Amino acid sequence: MHPRLTAQEIARLGEEIYARDLAVKIDAASNAGRLLSIDVETGAYEIGGDEDIDAPLRLHARHPGAAIYTLRIGYNAVATLGGILEPTK
Repeated sequence: MHPRLTAQEIARLGEEIYARDLAVKIDAASNAGRLLSIDVETGAYEIGGDEDIDAPLRLHARHPGAAIYTLRIGYNAVATLGGILEPTK
């Protein structure tokens, strides 16, 4: 729970920031599968590995209390439970 934003607002803002500002800055081909965490209030971001949660932890350390949205670069979800991660087009 975030004190200022709902989960839906964080997701919406995170997707907007990624599409508007970060997709052109981040090479999706060379970073495919890596986690990207975005502070939706400041636009600050961190790129992590593909299996760990270091990106949101580093971002929280820099911005305590931040509203953070995390996505897997080039994929439709961060993780699955019994499903398949599908590359985005």
